[in-house]
Amino acid sequence: MPVAAPPRPRTAGRNWIIAFIFVAGATWSIAGLDVTLARLLGAPADAWNILHRMFPPAFNEVYQRGVVGKVFESVYIAWIGTIIGAVVSLPFAFLAATNVSPRWIRTPIRQIFNAVRAVPELILAVILIPITGLGPWAGALAIGIHSVGTLGKWACEAIENSDHGPVEAVEACGGVWVSGMRWGVLPQVMPVITSYWLFRFEINVRASAVLGMIGAGGVGAELVSQLVFRNFPAVGAVLAITVAVVLSIDALSAFVRRRIITGGGPTKNRNQEATADLTGLKH
Repeated sequence: MPVAAPPRPRTAGRNWIIAFIFVAGATWSIAGLDVTLARLLGAPADAWNILHRMFPPAFNEVYQRGVVGKVFESVYIAWIGTIIGAVVSLPFAFLAATNVSPRWIRTPIRQIFNAVRAVPELILAVILIPITGLGPWAGALAIGIHSVGTLGKWACEAIENSDHGPVEAVEACGGVWVSGMRWGVLPQVMPVITSYWLFRFEINVRASAVLGMIGAGGVGAELVSQLVFRNFPAVGAVLAITVAVVLSIDALSAFVRRRIITGGGPTKNRNQEATADLTGLKH
C-alpha cells in the first residue's frame, strides 16, 4: 500500500510577504535619502577619481606636519579610554550578574549599562567638549564612558557563565560574598574579560580616529583639514599611516588574546576559539 507523502509546509506566502516588506523598506529608505539613479550610477566613477588623486601619497608632507604623533595620540586616547572603561565596569559587572547578585541590585545596573551603551562616543564627545574643552581629554572620557557600558555587559555575561562550585566552597569555609567573588569567580573569568578589554581597545583605536574630526584629539582633525583643502595626496598618506597602525594593533592584540585564552596551546572548544580570535585573525 503506497504511503502518502507528508504535506509540505505552506511557506511560499510567508516568504513573499517577507520579500515585499524588505523591498518596500529598502525603497522607502532610498527615497528618504534622496538618492537618485544617476547618483548611484555615478558613484563608482567619483570614488575612483578621488582614490586616483590620492596617489602617490605625500608621506614627506604629512611627516613634517607631525601626523605620526597625531596617530599615536589617537592610540593614547583609546588606551586611556579602555583603562577607564575596564576599571569602572569590572566591579559593577559582578553586581549585574544574575547568578551572584540579587534582582534589586542587578536590574538597575544592567539598565545603566544599556543606557550608557546606547549613546555613541561621538555624541558623548560633543557633550563633554564644553566641559573639558577641545583636545584629547574629551575623546578619552567619551571612549571611557561608552566602554563602561560595553565592557560591563561582556564581563557580566562571562561571570554568568562561570562555575558556581568554587563560590560554594568559599562559602562552606565561612567566606563572605566578596571572598567568593575574589577567589571563586574572578580567577575563572579574568582571562576572558582581559581578552574583551583588548578587543575593546582595538575598537576604541578606530573610534578615537573619528573623534578627532570634532576636535576631540587624534588624527581625525588632520584628515578633515586635508580634505577641506582637497589635498588628496596628503589624505592618502594620513589614511595609509592610520590603517597601518590600526592593523598592527589588531594583529598584536589578537596574538595576545590567543595566548591569554589558550596559553599557547590548542583551543579546547569552539567558544574559546571564537573568544580568542574575535577579529578573525589567526596565528
